[in-house]
Amino acid sequence: MGSIENGHTSERGFGTLAVHAGSPHDPVTGAVIAPISLSTTYAQTSVGNPVGLYEYTRSSNPNRDNFEQAIAALEHAKYALAFSSGSAATANILQSLAAGSHVISVSDVYGGTHRYFTKVASAHGVQVTFTPSIESDVEKLIRPETKLVWIETPSNPTLGLVDIRAVANIAHQHGIQVVVDNTFMSPYVQNPLDHGADIVVHSVTKYINGHSDVLMGVAAFNSETLKERLGFLQNAIGAVPSAFDCWLAHRGLKTLHLRAREASKNATVIAKALESSPHVISVNYPGIDSHPHRAIALKQHRDGMGGGMLSFRIKGGQQAAHDFCKFTKIFTLAESLGGVESLCEVPSSMTHAGIPKEQREAAGVFDDLVRMSCGIEDAVDLHADVLQALSLAAVAQKA
Repeated sequence: MGSIENGHTSERGFGTLAVHAGSPHDPVTGAVIAPISLSTTYAQTSVGNPVGLYEYTRSSNPNRDNFEQAIAALEHAKYALAFSSGSAATANILQSLAAGSHVISVSDVYGGTHRYFTKVASAHGVQVTFTPSIESDVEKLIRPETKLVWIETPSNPTLGLVDIRAVANIAHQHGIQVVVDNTFMSPYVQNPLDHGADIVVHSVTKYINGHSDVLMGVAAFNSETLKERLGFLQNAIGAVPSAFDCWLAHRGLKTLHLRAREASKNATVIAKALESSPHVISVNYPGIDSHPHRAIALKQHRDGMGGGMLSFRIKGGQQAAHDFCKFTKIFTLAESLGGVESLCEVPSSMTHAGIPKEQREAAGVFDDLVRMSCGIEDAVDLHADVLQALSLAAVAQKA
């Protein structure tokens, strides 16, 4: 357990692992940062005997191996597999289920996950049941064919939290595996495997890469059986990231702890400002005491941190939400999240527009909800930007 190259040591701090896990010095040149291995194929000394570990880049690549090893270390997992996107990671996990399988999912999931569950998984015979209160409902929703429970915590975009351990305890009594989408928190703030989850998934595009320039996903777990099954599908389906993207994401990962801390600090400032504004109906942010699941955050999140994501309902309906996003100067109106730059969007019209209005609103995604991803800019500037945009949106409603 003393080595930090084996992907699952607990003897070093997060920042040390972030910088060093999966980052051996090049044995030939001594390069401290691994080179990008762009070759798609690798020479063999004789038939079936490659020169090194690699034969063909879809099956494995040095940069992907390095990145996967680093993620495994930071998520306290034995194994990690990288995919071409977070959606591809989701698809590979669902494809691993036999036709006729049943999945229980939280209602408030990423729009792309909802789309896959309802439009694609159903087409290959996997049925998904959604519930807005998974902790209380999971036991009664379990069927003989239930194979998976899917959790997002915090949920997207209403930032509801789920007690992973409580759900996992029930699921495991029935031999059911638990998947947690940890994209919003990142491995720095939360490690779902430590709380009983079987698989943790991320859209690497977000906090792990952190610079809005890589599309990628990853899944991490401890099971040898899962490694074989998901590794086979990763190769067979071919939903793999490029060597260059793996190199970039690994580079981003090395500063995750610094970025996540700053984003969380900024989001706390913004959440408190929104909470005290007369133009705001309600604020969803797990880093402040008003959040209904604050106790779960204190139990599951590092130092009770809230992360960099928040959402709020603005007075004035959908038009006010649109106007707020139009009037911000530092927060960019754009989808996605988790980058160094701050973003805002209106989920009902953008990221979650594909979910029927009735289902959206049942999950708390109203037309007046604004979702914000706080970056690492100076808090005082973000604070001023939010206040001026709120004022201008309020004036626009009266005009």
